[in-house]
Order: sequence, then structure tokens, then C-alpha cells
Amino acid sequence: MLAASVSFLLVLTGTPVAIRVLRRKKYGQYIREDGPQAHFVKRGTPTMGGLVILAGAAVGYLISHLGATGGARFSASGLLAMGTIFAMGLLGFVDDYLKVSKRRSLGLNKTAKILGQLVIAVAFAFTLGPTQARQEISFIRPLGVALGVLFVLWIFLIIASASNGVNLADGLDGLACGSGAMVMGAYVIITFWQFRHACGTAQALGCYPARHSLDLAVVSASMLGASAGFLWWNAAPAKIFMGDTGSLALGGAMGALAILTNTQLLLIVLGGLYVVELSSVVLQVVSYRIFGRRLFLMAPIHHHFELLGWPEFTVIVRFWIIGALAIAFGLGLFYGEFITAGGTG
Repeated sequence: MLAASVSFLLVLTGTPVAIRVLRRKKYGQYIREDGPQAHFVKRGTPTMGGLVILAGAAVGYLISHLGATGGARFSASGLLAMGTIFAMGLLGFVDDYLKVSKRRSLGLNKTAKILGQLVIAVAFAFTLGPTQARQEISFIRPLGVALGVLFVLWIFLIIASASNGVNLADGLDGLACGSGAMVMGAYVIITFWQFRHACGTAQALGCYPARHSLDLAVVSASMLGASAGFLWWNAAPAKIFMGDTGSLALGGAMGALAILTNTQLLLIVLGGLYVVELSSVVLQVVSYRIFGRRLFLMAPIHHHFELLGWPEFTVIVRFWIIGALAIAFGLGLFYGEFITAGGTG
């Protein structure tokens, strides 16, 4: 509660200051020329607001440990998660800075961005301690599918997919930030549940083997509070955009938490909205290159509905509903597996 409250208040009150600074430096968003015409009015809206999210989450995480009375301590898993979040945020910052400095809607090219994500994933894999997630694909607990050295590629797939999914969803005011806050809220529940029902690293019935789950709950709460505070200013009509700095950091948080909590495959359900967004882009590209036809008027799919005539706010709210339903279903699967395994609730 302390982590979420501190990060929320800091970002809520600090974002207006960031808006003024970014406007003074003329760090405004550039709109892609082939995008929906309604978006051109957003040109010049301050971007790189993800810096405020990162700052708020970091302070919330630190202060919550300084005032912790319930056993929360700095841990290798918590610091690894925060390090991954900031590394992804740095990658996004480079992308955003290239956009504003070169006055265009494109920053890093796809190859550079993927290479950056690969470097972060490799660093994550080599920093990861000897947990059960070290070698295995997992859903809610390890499935026994050991990958060995291929686990590095598995980590890259998770982190890259999560960060790119959130990045693609960040095309409408508050869509990515609002849905991302909901996913972080889900991980607050998951990590604290693991803390309350953990049995070390054993796989006994009713136990969730995850190291340092209480500290991961603090990480999740810090990102939840920071995202919610930023959403206050990012909701339509947005006063500021979080840019790739925020979207890659938020997606990196999801990927890191999924790996560290043994919920890698469950993230596909919890982040169902991002799966839809990412899949729409893949299907659009494949359809055009193979059949010479586009499946959607524009990808990602939220732009398709805009071009169909849906008001932007309608698309945002309906996609939030889809995201919330996916999260509710994912939490249901999480609890259902706990009961099936012999948990007492």
C-alpha cells in the first residue's frame, strides 16, 4: 500500500511539472502521416512521460522498503525486476529522443529495437538466480518442460512480446497506460498470494514456489501506482504521452514479473489485450505479403475501429473492458489451479 500510494501521489503531482518542462523543450509527439486524420490535432503533445512513471515507481519502491514493517526486504528478484524495467525504459527513451530530435514519428528502426531487447533479455537470463524458472516453461507453477540454454531465447520472447504488445497498444489516449495499470494490479494480487501461500521453493500441494514474492509485490504495486497517477493526465484528451519510454518499461515489467513468478504462459491470458494488438499487426503483414490484401483498415486493430467511425473514447473504453475481462479470467485460472492443487484459499 505504501509503494502504490507514494508512486501514485508523486506521479500525479509531478506530471504537470513534466508537461511544462517538456513543452518548454519542445519535446512533442510527431504523428505518423498514414494514421487516422483525427490524430493530427495531437501533434506537439508532450511525450516521454514514461520518465515520470519510472521516477515515481523507483521512489515508491525505495520508500516502501525504508518504512516496511511486514518483512519486505530488498531482494535479488525485486532488484532484477526493477533493473529490467529501467533498462527497457532506457531503450524506449533512446527511441523517443530520436523522434523529437529528428522531428519525425519514427525513432529506432525495428532491428535496433529488437537487438536492444535481446541484450536486455540476455542480461536478465544471466542475472537470474537458480530458481525453478531458470530452466522451465511455466504456467502457474513449473510444467517440467526444461529448456536449458534455450531458456535465454524464451526470456527474450516473453520480454520482447510483452513490451512490443504494450507499445502497439499505446496508440490511443490512456489505452496502454490504463490497461497496463490493470495488469500490474493483477500481479499485486498474484505476488502477494504467492507470498501468503508459498512453501519455499517446494512444489508441495497448495504452494506457489516463487522466490522473493513479497518484494515482487512491492514492484508490482509501485508500477500500479505510477501508472494510475500518470493515467490521470494521459486519459483522453491526453495532456502528455508516455512514449516508448513508458510503454517498453511497462511491458518489460510484465515480462519480468511473469518469469520471476512462474506465470509465463499465464501472462498470455492476463495480457490478452496485447495479444490481440500484436496479433493484428502480424496478421496484417502476413496477409498483405502473401495475398496482397489487408485484413484490417489499419493495424494495430484499435485504428481499424477508429477508421470504421468509432469515437476514440469508445474504442478505448471497450478495449479496457476486453483487457479487464482477460485479467479476470487469468486470475480465475490462477485461483482455480491453486484449489485443484490442494490449496485451502
